[in-house]
Amino acid sequence: MTATIQTLLLLLAIGVVVAVIAQRINVAPSILLVIAGVALALVPGLPSIELAPEFVLLVILPPLIYSAGVSMSWREFRFNLRLIGLLAFGCVVFTTCAVAAAMHYLLGWQWGVAFLLGAIVAPPDVVAPLAIARRLGLPRRLVVVLEGEGLANDATALILYRFAVAAVATGAFSMGKAAGTFALIMVGEIIWGIGVGWLALQLRYWARNTRVEITLSLMTPYLAYWVPEHFGGSGVLATVAAGLYVSWNGPLKISAATRLQGIFFWDLIIYLIESVVFLVTGLQARTLIEKAQSFSFRELIVATAITTAIVIAARFVWMFPAIYAPRWASASLRKRDPSPPWQWPFFLAFTGVRGVVSLAAALAIPLTTAKLEAFPQRDLILFITFGVIFVTLVGQGLMLPLVVRWLGLEQHARAEQHREYEAELAARTEAMEVALERLEAVAAERRISGAALDLLRARHEQRTRALATHADDGQELNRLSAGLRIELIEAERQFLYQMLRDGKLTDESRRRIERELDLEEEAIGRRGERNTPR
Repeated sequence: MTATIQTLLLLLAIGVVVAVIAQRINVAPSILLVIAGVALALVPGLPSIELAPEFVLLVILPPLIYSAGVSMSWREFRFNLRLIGLLAFGCVVFTTCAVAAAMHYLLGWQWGVAFLLGAIVAPPDVVAPLAIARRLGLPRRLVVVLEGEGLANDATALILYRFAVAAVATGAFSMGKAAGTFALIMVGEIIWGIGVGWLALQLRYWARNTRVEITLSLMTPYLAYWVPEHFGGSGVLATVAAGLYVSWNGPLKISAATRLQGIFFWDLIIYLIESVVFLVTGLQARTLIEKAQSFSFRELIVATAITTAIVIAARFVWMFPAIYAPRWASASLRKRDPSPPWQWPFFLAFTGVRGVVSLAAALAIPLTTAKLEAFPQRDLILFITFGVIFVTLVGQGLMLPLVVRWLGLEQHARAEQHREYEAELAARTEAMEVALERLEAVAAERRISGAALDLLRARHEQRTRALATHADDGQELNRLSAGLRIELIEAERQFLYQMLRDGKLTDESRRRIERELDLEEEAIGRRGERNTPR
C-alpha cells in the first residue's frame, strides 16, 4: 500500500511538472504526458507500472464521461444528434469492419480476432482531442460534435468488443442475436441513466447541503455505470444519459453555493484523473514491448502501420458523406441546417485521436479461450493498440494547431463569439427588465418603505448602466478592461490584508469580503476564457 501511494504521488508530481512545461511551450499537456510516460518506461532500472483495465473501465471512465455529459448542452447535443449518431455508431462500426477486412485479407488474421482489433481501435477518445481542441479557439458546434461523439462512441465500441471476445473465446456468433442484444442494451441503458439522473437531482434537492450534494454528484456516475456493466452492458450510455439529464434539469434544483464549489471540485478531479491516465498510458510501453518480443520487428511495424492507416483513412471516408449526404437527400434539412464549409468535416475527420479506453479494452482481453488455449494474437493486439494511440495522439495532436490555422477555423470562431456576445448582452438586458418589473410588483405587495425601494432601484440602475457600458465598449475594450479590473481587485485584496495585519478587520469579515472579490475575479476570468481563443 505504501509503495502504491508513493507511486501515485510520484505520478502526480511528474504530471504537475509536465503541465508547467506544456504551458510554457504551448503544447497540450496530454501529448507531453504520454511522451514523458514512454520516456520513463524505457529508463533501465525503473519498476514497470501495469495499467489494470478494470481500474480504467470501472473507476476512471465513469467520472470522465459524466463530467463531460454535465458540461454538454442538451439543446446543442439534440440539435447535432444526427451527426453525433452517425459518428458514434456508424463510424465506429465502419472503422471496425474496415480494420477487420484489412487484417483478414492483408495479414491473414481470422475474422473474429480481426473484428476484435477493429472494435478496440475504432472509438476516438473523448478527453485528448477536446483538451487540444478547446485551446485552439474553434467554432462551438465542432466542439459539441467532438464531445458528443466521444461520449457515445465508447458504448458502441465496448459492446462490439464484448461480442468479438465472446466469438473468439467460444467460437460461436449469431448476428441476429447480437443485433437484438445491442438494441436492448442501448434502450435499457438510456432509461436507466435518465432514472439515475432524476434520482440524483431529487436527493440533492432534498439534501440542500453543499457537501452532501457534491458527494452525491461523485456517486452518480458510478451508480449509472456499474449496474448496466454488471448485467452485460457497457455502462457508457447510461452515464451519458445521467449527465445530460442533470445538465438540462439541474440549474433550478442545484444551489448557487453547490455550483460554485462543485465546479472547482470537478475541475480538480478531472485534472488529476486525466494527468495520471495519460502518464500511465505512456508507461505501458515497456510492458507492451516485452510482451511483443515473440513477434518480429517487421511484423510489429507492418501490422501497426496498416491498422493506423486504416483507422485514419476510414474516418475521412465516412465523415464527408455523413455530413453532406443527408442534406443532399433532404431539401428541408438543407434549408433548416445548411451545409457547412468543407473545412469543418476535414477537421472533424482529422481529430480521430485514440486514448486510454482502447488500451484498457486491449489489456482486458482474456489470456485464454474457452478451450484453455492461448487467446490468438493477444500480445500483438496490445502492441498495435498502443502504437495507434501513440501515433494519433502525439502525431495528429501536435499537428492540430497547424491544421486549424490552415483551415482558417479561428475566423469562424471569432464571428461565432461575436454573435454569442451580442445575444448574451440582449439576454442580460431583458433579464434586468424582468427583475425591475418584479421589484415593482413586490414593492406594491409587501409595502416596502420608500428608502429601501429607492436603494434597490439605485442598485438595479447601477447594474443596468454597467451593462450598457459593456455594450458600448464592445468585446475588444471589454477584454482590455478586464486586466485593469483584476488589478483593482488585487489592490482591494492587499488593502484588506493590511487592515487585517493592523487589527482593524477580523478574519471572518476579511473572508466574507474576499469571497465576493474572488467571485468577481472568477467571473471576469471565465468571460475572458470564453471570448479568447484557447
